[in-house]
Amino acid sequence: MPDEDQFRALLGDDVTPIKIEKRVVIDKRSDDAKTLAVRRDRAQSAIEQAEDPLAGEPVEMVEPLAELSFRRTGVQHGVFRNLRLGKYPLDARLDLHKMTVDRARQEVYQFIKDCMHNDVRTALITHGKGETREQPALLKSCVAFWLPQIEDVLAFHSAQRPHGGTGATYVLLRKSEKKKQETRDKLQGNKKPE
Repeated sequence: MPDEDQFRALLGDDVTPIKIEKRVVIDKRSDDAKTLAVRRDRAQSAIEQAEDPLAGEPVEMVEPLAELSFRRTGVQHGVFRNLRLGKYPLDARLDLHKMTVDRARQEVYQFIKDCMHNDVRTALITHGKGETREQPALLKSCVAFWLPQIEDVLAFHSAQRPHGGTGATYVLLRKSEKKKQETRDKLQGNKKPE
């Protein structure tokens, strides 16, 4: 290479490369077993929280005969009224009777995920009133606390008497992307070309 030869000729033979010292010093001390165990536990808790965002929160108790009601901003009054009156077909049902709180929490979370995956818009969760239990309305209180934490839940309301009354809850879910696209396509088909 002629350019490299010219460069060397200009510099001469007494040139030596500059030695560069390491800029990062790595501390190779190993953490003790206790610190590693704490880190491992925290990481596991973070994973569990990501998989089940309903875990680990205290629940505000409701009365056994209390009516549950929740509506996110943007849900139309007429839509909520129809939900409250039980006018929508129930595409899925979950019965929480005789479950522990932990099991019920997992079931509710998985049920909502399954509903979304299967394009369910309206579901029914039967939780009971727990009037004769040592801690009345425990599962009902939990359901009332958990559902607003799930983004896909747009609204819920205690069911009408034929569906379980205040021992059950209607749940209105967000439209899946597939259903939204079907609605768009349907509306596009109804538009007249200009």
